[in-house]
Amino acid sequence: MNRLIVVSNRLPFALDSIGEDLWTITPATGGLVSAIEPVLRERGGTWIGWPGTVGEIPPKPLAKATRNAGYKIVPVALSEIERDEFYYGYSNQVIWPLFHDLQNFCNFEPAYWQAYKEVNKRYADAIARCAQPDDFIWVHDYHLMYVAQVLRDQSVSQKLSGLTFFLHIPFPPYDIFSKLPQQQRLLRALLQFDLLGFQTRRDVRNFIQCVRRVILDAKIVPRRELQLIRFEKREIRVGHFPIGIDFDLFENGAASDAVAQRSRQLRATFPDCQLILGSDRLDYSKGIPERLRAFRAALEFHPELHGRVVLIQIVVPSRVQIPRYHEFKRRIDRLVGDINGRFSTRTWLPVQYHFRSLDRDNLLAHYRACDIAFITPLKDGMNLVAKEYCACRIDNDGALILSQFAGAAEQLKPDALLVNPYDVEQMADTILQAFRMSQAERSARMKRMRRVVRNENVFWWVDSFLKAGSQISIQGVSKRRQARFAR
Repeated sequence: MNRLIVVSNRLPFALDSIGEDLWTITPATGGLVSAIEPVLRERGGTWIGWPGTVGEIPPKPLAKATRNAGYKIVPVALSEIERDEFYYGYSNQVIWPLFHDLQNFCNFEPAYWQAYKEVNKRYADAIARCAQPDDFIWVHDYHLMYVAQVLRDQSVSQKLSGLTFFLHIPFPPYDIFSKLPQQQRLLRALLQFDLLGFQTRRDVRNFIQCVRRVILDAKIVPRRELQLIRFEKREIRVGHFPIGIDFDLFENGAASDAVAQRSRQLRATFPDCQLILGSDRLDYSKGIPERLRAFRAALEFHPELHGRVVLIQIVVPSRVQIPRYHEFKRRIDRLVGDINGRFSTRTWLPVQYHFRSLDRDNLLAHYRACDIAFITPLKDGMNLVAKEYCACRIDNDGALILSQFAGAAEQLKPDALLVNPYDVEQMADTILQAFRMSQAERSARMKRMRRVVRNENVFWWVDSFLKAGSQISIQGVSKRRQARFAR
């Protein structure tokens, strides 16, 4: 392959206007950026995405943001209506809740689907303008599931050696997916890619089940590694590729003097207490209210925890333009207030609640200082916070309480303490189990989890996906050459 072309909804930074000709440049956060940017920076290539501002994209701040990127940036412009109906609408009020088994939160507004197709066409046009025949095109996540359909309709895909796609969120089972009004159109669009990657084996099984039930003219050919689907005289490979983190970056960062000092300061603030960390975006899929209810139950059922544990709950603001998220934050605020009102003493406040993002060193200090990570999403594609916590435990200690519905559970069991986030009493008992766990057991469990996170890191993830995709690219090049010779 000549170049790597990454296509995602957002670029690895956001532009925001703060006045006439004044702009701020904010590095993006989240699993996709932390996983892809170091690889693209090392390899070179192109990143296609939206810079986060509506209307015309200002050239000067864009040039400043990309000056030292190490790869080419191709921005995609969105109008305010497109942002509202494509991003806040179909992507985050239809696909996001549905794929996280929270269909009651969906808003199946027909206009959202039209906007989704139109914006996917905008991204497809950007690919067509900059892609060369032997490029490796890697499209990411639920915002852009229709891109390959547009490229096929425009016959652009015939000039490309392969189109690949990776879904960072879970793929739902058929009984959930079937509620989507556009279920057949979306599945057919996904089958226009040549390689489809998912986080877990369960996601692959769910996708195959949906194809079998909805796309009757598709033929499933079971394989040991990559599943094969024959559809419209094409072959589509499907596999699971669990995303990792840059382990060395987190480990070295946690070992730095600045982080070590902040970690000691944090521990000194809460003497004689074990620190429990919850760190999440503001999102109803993360199970934050259920976690707070479990912590409240643990304090009710197990008085030995009083004055001995502190829950540090960090909530990073997200999608604040969606009204449901405002309601969700108020629910969290009430629970924190109830716990602290019922159990706090003159010298002990059981929940330390921060509604803000932390800078990198401060986040790493929290990972290093907290004895227990409490990560309990209702459903999650992977959850890289669990892996980041393990990477930062450079003393090979600490306990991880992890939702069985997080993708990371498939890799980190049995050493993580797996819980059902809907079972408040079980989670409360698991808090006590983690609190009582001996240092020897914590060390043995953490060593094994760190080994998995180190070996199956972000570079392993990218290499495994590119290796699978390169076989498709080679086949695509071969077919084009055969076609030329035939002419």
